[in-house]
Amino acid sequence: MKKLAVALLALMVVLSMSAVAQYGSDSSMDKKDTKSAGPKAKDVVGTISQDGTSFTSDKGNKTWKLVNPEAVKGHEGHHVKMNAHFYADKGEAHVMSISMNTGGKSDKDSKGKDEMKH
Repeated sequence: MKKLAVALLALMVVLSMSAVAQYGSDSSMDKKDTKSAGPKAKDVVGTISQDGTSFTSDKGNKTWKLVNPEAVKGHEGHHVKMNAHFYADKGEAHVMSISMNTGGKSDKDSKGKDEMKH
């Protein structure tokens, strides 16, 4: 019985060492999770294209291809405030929410009945 307990303990030690080696604090799994989180969503003001497939920001006049153009339906050609994840390496934006830009209102005030969540 004593030999069985020692053998099981040795097996547990070996298995735990391989698990630590595979999933240690410097593992590729941890790094992959960080990269997959992507950029934080930002509020940006600009114009949706007439065909609804792109967004041009007022600041910097940069044009972004919309990953989910269905999210801007009804806002084609409008000047809007958009909350989105922007992927600079791809030139793409994933829309989280959109509302008409009223111009004079602050960020807190501009969220209202026109806002659509996605």
